[in-house]
Amino acid sequence: EGGDPVTGHIISTTIGGKNGEPKRTISYMAERVVGTGSFGIVFQAKCLETGETVAIKKVLQDRRYKNRELQLMRSMDHPNVVSLKHCFFSTTSRDELFLNLVMEYVPETLYRVLKHYSNANQRMPLIYVKLYMYQVGEPSYCICLAAYNCLITLLMYLLTCLQLFRGLAYVHTVPGVCHRDVKPQNVLVDPLTHQVKICDFGSAKVLVPGEPNIAYICSRYYRAPELIFGATEYTTSIDIWSAGCVLAELLLGQPLFPGETAVDQLVEIIKVLGTPTREEIRCMNPNYTEFRFPQIKAHPWHKIFHKRMPAEAIDLASRLLQYSPNLRCTALDACAHSFFDELREPNARLPNGRPFPPLFNFKPELANASPELINRLVPEHVRRQNGPNFAHAGS
Repeated sequence: EGGDPVTGHIISTTIGGKNGEPKRTISYMAERVVGTGSFGIVFQAKCLETGETVAIKKVLQDRRYKNRELQLMRSMDHPNVVSLKHCFFSTTSRDELFLNLVMEYVPETLYRVLKHYSNANQRMPLIYVKLYMYQVGEPSYCICLAAYNCLITLLMYLLTCLQLFRGLAYVHTVPGVCHRDVKPQNVLVDPLTHQVKICDFGSAKVLVPGEPNIAYICSRYYRAPELIFGATEYTTSIDIWSAGCVLAELLLGQPLFPGETAVDQLVEIIKVLGTPTREEIRCMNPNYTEFRFPQIKAHPWHKIFHKRMPAEAIDLASRLLQYSPNLRCTALDACAHSFFDELREPNARLPNGRPFPPLFNFKPELANASPELINRLVPEHVRRQNGPNFAHAGS
C-alpha cells in the first residue's frame, strides 16, 4: 500500500507458497530514486530480512493487459542481462495498480561513466592504449598517470562493448527478443568487476516475421534509420545499429548522431553515411516512396575518428552502422571481431591484476554457430580448459 516511495518508505510482500514452498514475508526499505520516466520509477532498496540491496522498478499497470516486460524478463537468464528476483503488485488509495519488478542492483550506468569522463575533459589517447595493451601488468611508476588512466578507460570500454554484444547475442538468439532501446542509460556497469548488464526491457518485444510493429521506438540518438523511414517490419538489427552508436560514442566521447528531431536525426546520419541509395531505402522500408534528399557523399570513417584510431575500431563501427539492416553484422559476429582480441589473450587482466568477469562462457548462444565462428569467439586456452565438448554445450 502507499504512493511513490520516498526515503524510509517500507514495502512488504509475501513470496513463496508454490510447489510446497512455505510462504514468507519480505520487506524492502526504499533508499533513493535512481531513475524516472514515463514508465514510472526505479528506486534502490534494501531487503530488511537479508540486508541485500536491490533495484525495484515500479510501473503503473493496466489491469486489462499482462506486462510484456515481466514476461520477457522471466524468460531470461544470462550474466550480461539484469536478473529478475521476483515481483509483486501494490495499490494506492486511488485504486491504482502498480507492478514492482525486484531486480539485482548494479551501481552504475554506462551513461554516467561517460559523463564522468566528459566532465573531466578526458579523451582516450589510443596511441597510449595500443602501446600499453600488450604490456599491462603491475603499474610502473615511469608510466604517466594520464596514460595509465586511459588504459583503464579503454579496458573498461572494451569490456563494456564485448559484454554488450554478448548480452545482445543471448537476447536475440535464445529468447528471440528485440530490446528496442539500447543506449548508455540502459547498460549497467559494476565499477569493481567491470561486468556489464543490459537493463530496461520496457520497450522490448519478440518480433514475429510478417507482424507489424510500431516504428516510433528507441531513443533518438540511437534510432536505426529504418525506424526513421517508418518501417514496421524490422528485425533485431535495429539493436545492432544502436549498439554501433554506443560504440562510436565511447570512442568519440560524445554521440555520433545528435539529432534534435527525427528529421534532423536522419540529416546527422546522412552527413556520415552519405545519401542512401534507392536500394538501401528499399532494404530499410520497401513501402517508402519519397526520395527527395540532397546527394551527399559518405564521410570516410577514418576521418570521423582521430588519426590514431586503430583500424579494428573503425572497421567494427562501419560494420555495425550500415543503412541496409541485413548488411549489419550480428551480435555474435561483433563479439568475434578482432577489435576485442586483447581480451582473448591468455594472461589478460584488469589493470589492478584482477581477472576479467566471465567473457567466454557462451552456451545457448552457440547452438547454431559455425565451428569457425566458435573458434574465433572462444580463445584456445578457454577451449582447452573446458574440454572437447565445450563448443556443443548449448546444443
